[in-house]
Amino acid sequence: MGSVLYLDGRLRRRARVQPLRTERKTQGAPKSLLRLGYNCWAIARAQRAAFIVDAKDYFEAFYRAALRAKRSIVIVGWDFNSQTRLHHDPVAKDGPPALLGDFLNYLTRRRRGLRIHVLGWDYPVLFAHDRELPPFYGLGGWTPARRVHLRYDDTHPVGASHHQKVVVIDDAIAFSGGIDLTVRRWDCCAHAADDKRRLAYEKPYPPFHDTMMAVDGEAARRLGELARARWRLATGHRLRSPEVESDPWPHELEPSATDVDVGIARTLPPRGELPAVREIERLYLDMIAAARSTIYIENQYFTAPRIAQALERRLGEPDGPEIVLVLRLLSHGWLEEATMHVLRTRLIQRLQTADRHGRFRVYYPHVPGLPEGNCVDVHSKLLIIDDALLRIGSSNLCNRSMALDTECDLVVEARGQARIAQAIGEFRDKLLAEHLDTQPERVREEIQRAGSVHGAIGAFREQTRTLRQFDELPEWSDTLLSVASVADPEEPIALETLLSERQAEESVAKDKPAWGKIAGLVAVVAALMALWRFTPLREVATAEAAIQWAKAFGELWWAPLLLMAAYTPACLVMFPRPLITLAAVLAFGPLLGFTYSLLGICASAAVTWWMGRHMRRDTVRRLAGPKLDRMIDVLKKHGLVAMTLLRLVPIAPFAVESIVAGAIGMKLWHVVLGTAIGLLPGTLTTTVFGDAIETAVTGAGEVNWWLVGAAVTLLAGGAWAVKRWFTRMERRMRAHAETGRQSS
Repeated sequence: MGSVLYLDGRLRRRARVQPLRTERKTQGAPKSLLRLGYNCWAIARAQRAAFIVDAKDYFEAFYRAALRAKRSIVIVGWDFNSQTRLHHDPVAKDGPPALLGDFLNYLTRRRRGLRIHVLGWDYPVLFAHDRELPPFYGLGGWTPARRVHLRYDDTHPVGASHHQKVVVIDDAIAFSGGIDLTVRRWDCCAHAADDKRRLAYEKPYPPFHDTMMAVDGEAARRLGELARARWRLATGHRLRSPEVESDPWPHELEPSATDVDVGIARTLPPRGELPAVREIERLYLDMIAAARSTIYIENQYFTAPRIAQALERRLGEPDGPEIVLVLRLLSHGWLEEATMHVLRTRLIQRLQTADRHGRFRVYYPHVPGLPEGNCVDVHSKLLIIDDALLRIGSSNLCNRSMALDTECDLVVEARGQARIAQAIGEFRDKLLAEHLDTQPERVREEIQRAGSVHGAIGAFREQTRTLRQFDELPEWSDTLLSVASVADPEEPIALETLLSERQAEESVAKDKPAWGKIAGLVAVVAALMALWRFTPLREVATAEAAIQWAKAFGELWWAPLLLMAAYTPACLVMFPRPLITLAAVLAFGPLLGFTYSLLGICASAAVTWWMGRHMRRDTVRRLAGPKLDRMIDVLKKHGLVAMTLLRLVPIAPFAVESIVAGAIGMKLWHVVLGTAIGLLPGTLTTTVFGDAIETAVTGAGEVNWWLVGAAVTLLAGGAWAVKRWFTRMERRMRAHAETGRQSS
């Protein structure tokens, strides 16, 4: 039988890859858990496999292997940052650099036949604060060499990401797991609170814990196929496999096991008519069901209900396995705290309730001396079943990793072979020893003495650095849980479905008054009024004080420059521009405030137009959305007039409109002048309102309500007229196109 493979965007039948027959015919060997086409994509032999803990050892292994590369290095990941420091040893004057970007350029200069391909996720603006600007924006400090090819993968459903972390060198060694070649990852097993080497852009970050696996032989070649298929799907270009005899395995990297079969499992979202690949989820469920004594888990998240349900079933068995779950204590930021942290808490409580036999514990690594609000960032995606199965990959225990994002996990089976079982057990003991600040031999002794992993962990509970249990879990309402679940969808978000649902909601809204929205707005306004009325804010945050602060700011020589520059980041994050204009009027007065505001808005239009000129067209089209996509022909034909009217009645966010204008080749002066004319009424209206507010608060004169009313009427009337014009132009062009098709 064959299996469906669609990494290259097409349906194909692929013959099953059989491991070496000598392994299959081992007398008395247990049946393999791996099933091709069901819970794994490939089963491939590795002569060497190394289980790596933390980025220090991984970065150094990659560094040494890359120095031995002859033809090809392919890197695919969720993130890539040229400023990643690969090691902290002294660097010789003419030796290989320690920073990733410079190191890759050095490699291509050093070896003529070497080509390097880097594929990162084409992330949304939401993640931009923690990312390096792509070099083709012209704003970064690193420029890839001629044979270093950097591309971004945007071939995902709405809301999905490319999450695989795979590096393949000459198809002879491959690394896969949870660590990207990026900043805020480097750390050693000590995880010391005051490690001065743990810096990103000269700022310290908390300890970081993760795992990777290195493989060679057939396993490395199959991961090379996977990486090249992802490159072709993202870029449309095929990479040739390197035909070269090479052994880049670093001498310093000690193999954890030799002559092992490695299973490769994936998650791929549905693409067109092609179904989703959910090998990773099936493999999780099969591994949990196969456990006899111990399930040891380390993961960044724990929000997947089906995984929790599988664990719950095992807890219900009188003689089931003990379950050790190691997570990080805190979440990253308020958004994750309000979503993934909430969902995690509910699943943990569910399993604690099901734990009638006392076999379930949830731990977090505690390192003394960390500042408040910091913790060891457990980022690993690891599952160890008894001494029989070891899994290291990119997939989190969340819905996204089961169905939405692209993922890649590697699994090693012992299948009755004592040497592999020993390697798996030693690796688990090594991980526990790191968390418990001891030696693996001591951990092994305590497990044998106590008869369980929980008992061994308990022997170290009095240490300052240890694994601590989650003592108190907050209670969350069902309403908050429903809202939080949006952050971890079980299925890809279909844009067409969302649009049809929105249209249906809009049609219903025409028939029913929006009493709920009105009531909500009234409640918010009432709450704000009460806040200022009955709290100390009444004395501090007064209108008079706000005006005084604005006036003081306006007297600074650099204030106009800062205000004008503020419009560009504001439009990128969709911060309301009228608030900046209002502040400008209060700080500089009506005339100067209006002038500075319009100049800042036009400058932001030019910057975002330039961004559109340098973006990939498919990225821009995906960013534009269906409404603006239908306007592209109108923009191309009518240029300045269309941009002017589009600014009067925006169909999409300000920055998106400018980016699309740049991508379709509109003239810059059309965009800038159209922006100035189109936003003139709105900016003028905001100026009038700002002047009226200042007049009313300071009592410097009487408010000209006729002028305010005229400004509002002009803005509303203009919006109505522009909307009608756009609709008429769009219908006319569609009719013309239809006539052309019929005549042909």
